[in-house]
Amino acid sequence: MSIFVDVIDDVRDNASASIEKAGSHQNKPSLMLLHGWGLNGAVWDNVRHFLAPHYKLLIVDLPGHGYSRDEPLTTLDAAADAIANAMPHPMHILGWSLGGQIALTVAYRHAALVDKLVLVSTTPRFVVADNWPYGKKAAVLDDFAKRLKTHYAATIRGFLALQTMHQPNARSTVAELQTAMSARGEPSALSLQAGLNILRTSDVREQLATVPHASLVIQGDHDALTSEAAAHWLAGHLPNANYALMPHAAHAPFLSHRELFLGHVIKHLR
Repeated sequence: MSIFVDVIDDVRDNASASIEKAGSHQNKPSLMLLHGWGLNGAVWDNVRHFLAPHYKLLIVDLPGHGYSRDEPLTTLDAAADAIANAMPHPMHILGWSLGGQIALTVAYRHAALVDKLVLVSTTPRFVVADNWPYGKKAAVLDDFAKRLKTHYAATIRGFLALQTMHQPNARSTVAELQTAMSARGEPSALSLQAGLNILRTSDVREQLATVPHASLVIQGDHDALTSEAAAHWLAGHLPNANYALMPHAAHAPFLSHRELFLGHVIKHLR
């Protein structure tokens, strides 16, 4: 599977390519950025210029999204393997939401390719279960899946609004997310449904013990999609993790609280 990776290897932020494997150009550490469901790599435009002086960036469009739209999203394992195939050497991975679950999956399936992890608004299991009280009801995802088929635009707008709930600058944050979503074209309808199915069925709790990498779990305390309790549990069950709770932040803290977010990330990766 060939996915699109935006390669930024200097502060001029001017290099991009559609590639299977990204080459290594500088001595700076490499950092791969994985977006969440329904978005694409353009969602990182708010922070890429601040990270580029410190890291060689590899900004991925996940299968079925953005410029990787024609590559089907099927399973969590297949997505992780596609990401690993675009990693020519060990690097840090920052994953947001679904991208965080994929980052964890890369870490336990391809451990030698991962240096450090940053997991943003990430839960090891999205749906509630008898032994997992920190998730959403499956009916929430079922409703999303049903409405996507008939009211695509309204469903996506509602999903974006959920990501900024309780934010004082919610309108501008939603606008940034909408801009990012449209920057590289709408994701594949089949892949959107597949992504919802991944969120409905994925559970990486048992694999966490096999992820020894130094990890940072970042969570907003106003997140309406992933709970503070789930993120705290995740940090507590990874063998080598720190936890950063961001007050007043919702599901996209890199947009709403950029400076604080970047401070946490750069400190951890150093």
